[in-house]
Amino acid sequence: MKKIKGLPIPHSKHTAKLAPVALPVPSEVRLPMKMHSGSPAKPVVKAGDEVKVGQLIGEADGRVSSPVHASVSGKVKSIAEFDADTGQKALSIVITSDGNQTVYENLAPPTVTNTAQFLEAVQNSGVVGLGGAGYPTAPKLTLKESVNLDYILINGAECEPYITSDTRTMIDDAENVAVGARLMKEYLKPKNIIICVENNKPEAIAELRGQVADAEGITVQELPARYPQGERKVLVYNVTGRIVPEGGRLTDVGCIVVNCTTAAVFARYIKTGMPLVSRCITVDGSAVNEPKNVLAPIGTPIRDLFEFCGGLKDDVKKVLLGGPMMGTAVPNLDVPVVKVTNAVLAFSEKDARLSEPTACIKCGRCVSKCPMNLMPYNIESAFELEKIELLKKYKVNMCAECGCCAYLCPSRRPLAQVMTLSKNMLWEAKQK
Repeated sequence: MKKIKGLPIPHSKHTAKLAPVALPVPSEVRLPMKMHSGSPAKPVVKAGDEVKVGQLIGEADGRVSSPVHASVSGKVKSIAEFDADTGQKALSIVITSDGNQTVYENLAPPTVTNTAQFLEAVQNSGVVGLGGAGYPTAPKLTLKESVNLDYILINGAECEPYITSDTRTMIDDAENVAVGARLMKEYLKPKNIIICVENNKPEAIAELRGQVADAEGITVQELPARYPQGERKVLVYNVTGRIVPEGGRLTDVGCIVVNCTTAAVFARYIKTGMPLVSRCITVDGSAVNEPKNVLAPIGTPIRDLFEFCGGLKDDVKKVLLGGPMMGTAVPNLDVPVVKVTNAVLAFSEKDARLSEPTACIKCGRCVSKCPMNLMPYNIESAFELEKIELLKKYKVNMCAECGCCAYLCPSRRPLAQVMTLSKNMLWEAKQK
């Protein structure tokens, strides 16, 4: 089987051998009600209420939604619109911490003896796609009767440069990754579960293989360390040989992809009753004085993360949530850690400066390495001309927004941004 194209980009995994260090309890956290795809959660507390760690403060509102839980104990200061990680405003609950981290007394492990109870537990854990996608996990695992589930792929590729938070999960919490795999094998009954890890993570591979050595139908597969190996459609093709059709879902080809940390979170919830209230976050980049993996409560201002890592250097120019290929720049350092925050990166002027684009020379590099076999330069032309039919013809909605095209472009065309804007243009045209 021919493997999908990719890039051997620098890994820059400086923190891979650094176990997570707990951040001191922040004085205040800000928890957006929309930290996931779908409908925002609905607040169930009000200003002045006392809350404890793990207590429900925002209930899921709709089929595709996810609950939000208090990550610190203290008092609800306010509920209002604030800047979110997306750069937009989001309804958020602000909690002033009492510093005690008192656990909510009503937390208890859920009863799980059948598929319905398993899915309910996954939903109540508050877990979503923690690799960055943010889709609520319970709806993803709720399958129609017509689906023949051949594969669940547990995604431990972590192919973005710098980020090592999933790597630390697979090393430090391999047991819960394996428990999550066993739970899905028991209650979703796939034919195969494959834990997929790039071969530049030998310690994680060894830990996971030890945990599933006696598990029937659960294996660990090493993958070449090539970006974007962890993109879900790329992963499905490279592991199973199956192609997800345009506009189709992974279940159309008998597959589901679940992030490794996502699996560990719902496994831990089913064992302990503690929902998703904290994250391991890689703090790195050329403008960070002391790169670390940090265990922080969700809602922590990213300013606190940098202070814990020795502060920022004077020449800091850009701060990203996520990796340098697919991450998003933040509007300010008060933006909070959210469920999908796996990394916070800060770069110096030298590393953040963008070159001025020049005219496309039709070299074809963007085409040669596109994992979806698209023609980015044609899509860019169609976008500039606002040709909706051409955007459809060139299948821009197949784009994974991985940034390979922009990374390779000798003319420094802003192709990654154009791909996103082109999808928006198609969506707006459809609404009209």
